[in-house]
Amino acid sequence: QVQLVESGGGLVQAGGSLRLSCATSRMLFSISTMGWYRQAPGNQRELVAVITSGGSTTYADSVKGRFTISRDNAKNTVYLQMNSLKPEDTAVYYCNARAVVGPMRGSDYWGQGTQVTVSS
Repeated sequence: QVQLVESGGGLVQAGGSLRLSCATSRMLFSISTMGWYRQAPGNQRELVAVITSGGSTTYADSVKGRFTISRDNAKNTVYLQMNSLKPEDTAVYYCNARAVVGPMRGSDYWGQGTQVTVSS
């Protein structure tokens, strides 16, 4: 089954930190670029960070210097370390896997989302 399991969301005060995790299958993880997206009420879903299988990363300008995406190949897990959190970071965060090789190439898979709330 294709499944992405997210964890680590919660409520934190501005300036605090959270670490999100997203675990998936070995098969999907091995063929995918992994990413984190977020969606606040009334807004479009936006890219937060992405990491390729080779470790190349891309970040939204709004989170550069504060967030770090990483992946653990042994655990088939991608992480998003979020530091210096701001109220504007409040959103539902979604894990994404985009298959880049194999028969599923070009397909997107999504987690169910985890709520991150940053209070002022």
